[in-house]
Amino acid sequence: MSVMAREVEEDLKSPLIKSEGGFTTDDNQSNVIIDIESNGHHHHHQDYTNNSNNRIDEEAVVLEVHEEERDNNPFEFIGVERLVVPKETTIDPFRNNTPEIGCSLYEWIKMIIVIPIALLRLVGFGICLAIGFVFTKFALFGWKDKKNPMPRWRCRVLGVTRLCSRGILFCFGYHWIRRKGKPAPRDIAPIVVSNHVSYIDPIFYFYELHPTIVASESHDSLPFVGDIIRAMQVIYVNRFSAGSRKNAVSEIKRKASGNRFPRVLLFPEGTTTNGRSLISFQLGAFIPGYPIQPVVVRYPHIHFDQSWGNISLAKLMIRGFLQFHNFMEVEYLPVVYPNQKESASNFAERTGESIASALNVVQTSHSYGDVMLLMKAAEAKQEKASSYMVELARVDNSLNISTLEALDFLDVFLSMNPGPSGRVEIQEFLRVLRLPFCPLSEKIFAFIDVEKYGQITFRQFCYGVALVMKQPLFWRTCELAFGVCDSRGLGYITKQQLSDSIRLAIPDITDEQVDELFKLFDSDSDDKVSEDDFITCLKKNPLLVALFSWVGTGTEVGDRGLVQVV
Repeated sequence: MSVMAREVEEDLKSPLIKSEGGFTTDDNQSNVIIDIESNGHHHHHQDYTNNSNNRIDEEAVVLEVHEEERDNNPFEFIGVERLVVPKETTIDPFRNNTPEIGCSLYEWIKMIIVIPIALLRLVGFGICLAIGFVFTKFALFGWKDKKNPMPRWRCRVLGVTRLCSRGILFCFGYHWIRRKGKPAPRDIAPIVVSNHVSYIDPIFYFYELHPTIVASESHDSLPFVGDIIRAMQVIYVNRFSAGSRKNAVSEIKRKASGNRFPRVLLFPEGTTTNGRSLISFQLGAFIPGYPIQPVVVRYPHIHFDQSWGNISLAKLMIRGFLQFHNFMEVEYLPVVYPNQKESASNFAERTGESIASALNVVQTSHSYGDVMLLMKAAEAKQEKASSYMVELARVDNSLNISTLEALDFLDVFLSMNPGPSGRVEIQEFLRVLRLPFCPLSEKIFAFIDVEKYGQITFRQFCYGVALVMKQPLFWRTCELAFGVCDSRGLGYITKQQLSDSIRLAIPDITDEQVDELFKLFDSDSDDKVSEDDFITCLKKNPLLVALFSWVGTGTEVGDRGLVQVV
């Protein structure tokens, strides 16, 4: 370094303000030094000469904040720490970008011109459907053995139905379908997984691969569709039944293990998305541990989004008929092989990364449960129904909350009359929980209101309720609370016993307010709160467990009410 450069460096490092005599001011004063190194990068340093005092003050503040949080946490007695709610994503993977025609002059002119063509398409659709139905029925006639592969001659009969399915795609405007790559041989990749965008996907795969598919039990009752999936030797699954899911995995493994059955096709997302993101994968395709070929479907468009999102099937089909041509692209990706001793979740993650990379999209933690939350919020006429999605796969992974439990939480939240922004005020919150306005009630609300906004969202409510209910001590506290209140061992709690216990938590509660809480616990309205009533109420409203924080603190119930054990 040259002499001039060293002088410049010394000038830059010297204090900007000097006291008289050329020395810096008080030694305890903080100085800011800008150090410019020779490589051109700029680094900023702060030199605090009284750092030790500052650290002591900061630690004191942090300790004070933590102490305040503990004092204001009404659920600390069951081991709950402060609530942390992950930031809400701005991605809506189920949003159809063109649910309405809008004011596009081009769209209106195009549809008017295409109407005669659409009528011809409708006729062709009906013919293909009828022929396919007849041949499918013939292929299934007298076939009782569903455990073994369909005989070859029946499969040949179904070949006509497969051709009809291609005719159906043609009638919907898919005159040609662009393909990239090729399906891997069945003995190399016995399982195929694909993203799921439209009702068109399974029709194409039936024509292209004639696979065995995994489908919901409810699809069996659908006209024509039920016959088709039975002919594909469908593996039925009830997504809300753990036993059904386990049996489905066993069937996937059995049918993928040999070459007698067709390859197995699964849509691991479990529902359709708009194709602009992936959602979380179910693990059924990955648990057996066989090589998997990912396949990507795309529907390029400008004026009409063909994804089956927040749009009815009838409207989607009509719009499809009224298009000049609908574009579809299918890309067969390289086979993904399981690593030795790899978990199913890691295998699914690597496969998801392959599909997301090909689509150039991100994978979110949404699941089919979020679709159900979205639909319920839409049915309740919520203006921002998409804000009620919570990325349920993430909640399930961290707190083990099922879709049905999340739906129950949403029912409670919707009864609180959320505003247009989807937020609930404390007054409505307390009304539904039948709580009076008191210090304990304020702490319960503040525990959920992590943003300290004075209002809560369903996302905060869902995470907060789930966090409380999934604590190991939650159910133990519920059982102890009932046992302590039922001091006579009668198997039920009277209104007076419940009143005595609640007054330990809320001394100033009125008799009328106790009556309201008793009605909430007494679900069968027999003027008695049985153990089932008690547990059911706390399962539906876990936040009310804060009323029984005195359990285990030396409090018992005698014949004359609650007394302290000395």
